[in-house]
Amino acid sequence: MAASGGSRDGREPRSGERGAIDALVNDVALGPGQRWFPGLAAAKLGVRLATRPRALTRRGLGLAAELGRIAAGRSQAAPDGSDRRFKDPAWEQNPAFRRLGQAYLVAGDAVDGLISEAELDWRSDRRLRFAAQNLVDALAPTNFALSNPAVLKAVVDSGGLNFVRGARNLLGDLRSRPLLPSSVDESKFEVGRDLAITAGSVVLRTEAFELIQYRPLTERVREAPLLVVPQMINKYYVVDLAPERSIVEHALGQGQQVFAISWRNPDERHADWNFDTYCSAAVEALAAVERITRADRTHLMGLCAGGNVTAMVAGHLAATGAQDRLAGLTLGVTVLDWRRAGTAGALLDDATAAAAIAESARKGYLDGRSLAGIFAWMRPNDMVWGYVVNNYLLGKPPPPFDVLYWNADQTNMPAGLHRDFVQLGLYNSLAEPGGLTVMETPIDLSQVTVDSYLVAGISDHISPWENAYRTTQLLGSEPRFVLSTSGHIVAMVNPPGKEKANFKTNDRNPADAEQWLRAATTREGTWWTDWTDWLGERSGKEKAAPRKLGGGGLRPLADAPGSYVKQPPA
Repeated sequence: MAASGGSRDGREPRSGERGAIDALVNDVALGPGQRWFPGLAAAKLGVRLATRPRALTRRGLGLAAELGRIAAGRSQAAPDGSDRRFKDPAWEQNPAFRRLGQAYLVAGDAVDGLISEAELDWRSDRRLRFAAQNLVDALAPTNFALSNPAVLKAVVDSGGLNFVRGARNLLGDLRSRPLLPSSVDESKFEVGRDLAITAGSVVLRTEAFELIQYRPLTERVREAPLLVVPQMINKYYVVDLAPERSIVEHALGQGQQVFAISWRNPDERHADWNFDTYCSAAVEALAAVERITRADRTHLMGLCAGGNVTAMVAGHLAATGAQDRLAGLTLGVTVLDWRRAGTAGALLDDATAAAAIAESARKGYLDGRSLAGIFAWMRPNDMVWGYVVNNYLLGKPPPPFDVLYWNADQTNMPAGLHRDFVQLGLYNSLAEPGGLTVMETPIDLSQVTVDSYLVAGISDHISPWENAYRTTQLLGSEPRFVLSTSGHIVAMVNPPGKEKANFKTNDRNPADAEQWLRAATTREGTWWTDWTDWLGERSGKEKAAPRKLGGGGLRPLADAPGSYVKQPPA
């Protein structure tokens, strides 16, 4: 068994229970075909429907009847209020466009209903729904010039120049990977000028990471510092976006001492980097924070894939009798139990895993630009087709949005880390006591008894909140689980003052996520303030803020955000 990422000897992966992480990285290695063609699942659908002719006939007659009502103008079919594709008034006011939109919607419902009638196993059902939904989304009338009223208006208003500008945008996008429409106007941002500008210094640089210490914003600070361990497949500054949208800035304003790891962007030279590499790096950064602050205990905050590493580090410290070095554990949009993890969890076949690992090993890494493309196709209406219409049909530039700029600022994944994540998903190793060995230590999360704070996004398509909730059943403490609004990243970038912001909490953590949700209390505002209050209760006394950065033999090497964050993909 490998030292990291593997399973216990003799344990086989469970069929149909795969994680989103391994689905994504396998898709990058082997290409998009498995996302678009459900294969055996389609054959199962055909067989099941053939044995249920009455259900098939009932669905067909129902669709025909509804299409008849649409033609007669009597249908009540309407898009969901949150569906931005149909926001133009013509979809409601113009009889032709209203009927076209209604026909599209009821046809999509009919496809979904046929899949439901087949009553397939979970994995086949998810694969079919994903493929069918992608096809239905691609065929939306809003994606075509002649059936989109907003595009027709743009043709009249601009004399057709919208198509000229759109062709220019298309040619620009074809010059670089991934071959997708641009989602952000990158000319409006620069790291270190507009983003990641909270004052601080790089106080440690290793081959794998730079450690940033931020300058305090208050005269007195809490004793226990905070170390942020970000995801390894995007850059760290999602926690330090623009002013007043920075988690780091907010925590500093509450008197927290804050440090953050900025991972190096790996290339083929770093093919062997794996869980051991990143966990060892996090432990090294923790030791540096302790040297600089002279603190006995430190808060660890892990985000997404970085949360997996952070949990492993906590498990390692617990197993080696050093858990008292932790003041608290925060995991943001992090899934540790990947059983039936949404649509993406259904996309990985056992037979593809070895081939995917071999492919990434051949190159030495997975290209970050390809990874970005896969994440985009997880939400095609928002991240693909919406920009096809905006950029190419309407001829507009994409919007300047800091989160989307960060999302487009990709990093690579080393082959060794890819292998370990694939194996982690195949065996669901972190959910099993001793199922994963990191830094020569079997990891048992039930031994992690330090206070913990868990954040998930209710519409997260990458780390489904129900799976993130299962961490409450894995840790040895009673975590505070918080359910934020929005999806994977916007759930994290949730500053005070955000209109209509709210989050859900519950004093109890039952085994079932839906039971937790039914009993949860909705709180107005942002979880940021709830979290910093939680940190403050576990951060000891206050002391005078340090006048200089660095200490304990470590000195400032460069101003934040450092140099690693500016490295482009290989």
